[in-house]
Amino acid sequence: MKRTPIPRPRADVPGLRTVTLKGRSPVAERTMEFRFDKPADMTFKAGHTMEVTLLHPPESGNTRTFSISAAPDDDDLAITTRMRDSAFKRSLEKMPLGSEIQIEGPYGDFLLHHNLDRPAVLLAGGIGVTPFHSMVRQNALRRGLRRILLFYSNRRPEDAPFLAEFRDIARGNSNFTFVPTMSQLDRSRLTWNGDVGRIEMDLIRRHLGEGASPVYYVAGPPKMVADLREMLLVAGTSEDDIRTEEFSGY
Repeated sequence: MKRTPIPRPRADVPGLRTVTLKGRSPVAERTMEFRFDKPADMTFKAGHTMEVTLLHPPESGNTRTFSISAAPDDDDLAITTRMRDSAFKRSLEKMPLGSEIQIEGPYGDFLLHHNLDRPAVLLAGGIGVTPFHSMVRQNALRRGLRRILLFYSNRRPEDAPFLAEFRDIARGNSNFTFVPTMSQLDRSRLTWNGDVGRIEMDLIRRHLGEGASPVYYVAGPPKMVADLREMLLVAGTSEDDIRTEEFSGY
């Protein structure tokens, strides 16, 4: 996730650490995962964010905030981002492996609820899936009994990070339901046999079933987040059961 950072002193800041860029790899078209070593004293929860600061950027704009896409139990930290043409992302993409950066955090309260009797319904648009990747992966690593349903909207399969991984997790965990849907298949080069269109209440109800009392989490572009929140409210969902995270600047 990208937000406008709040100016802070860069020295003696609680949670400020220096880490090393270990790797980067494409996870969808125009989308890269960046991996960093995880400090031994750093803990975080699935859904947390951290600030990433480039120490010697060749261009301006050296600090951005991202959701942590790695699971807390993973060995490395990771962020995943669309590779727009910005000074920060150009610098991050070209930075030699082994380079040092600063991170600060973790931050945020976009975290899963504690009551395991209530399903978590995750509604993601595009790169808004990154905090959900952390949540789903952590639940799988812990062999969790939490019921999670992830509805994941993209224009095309080519644009969707982690498709294969989510499918693999769903095959191995009956408590995880994965429902990807595509809205612009006419622009895709790939074969698609799944759902098409946007995330709708009928689609959610079909997979959620009767009698469930879920908590909803919505992450993606601001308009999509607003539209899905309104859809849930119209369907009778309490505001207390809707948690949102807007991803702007992508």
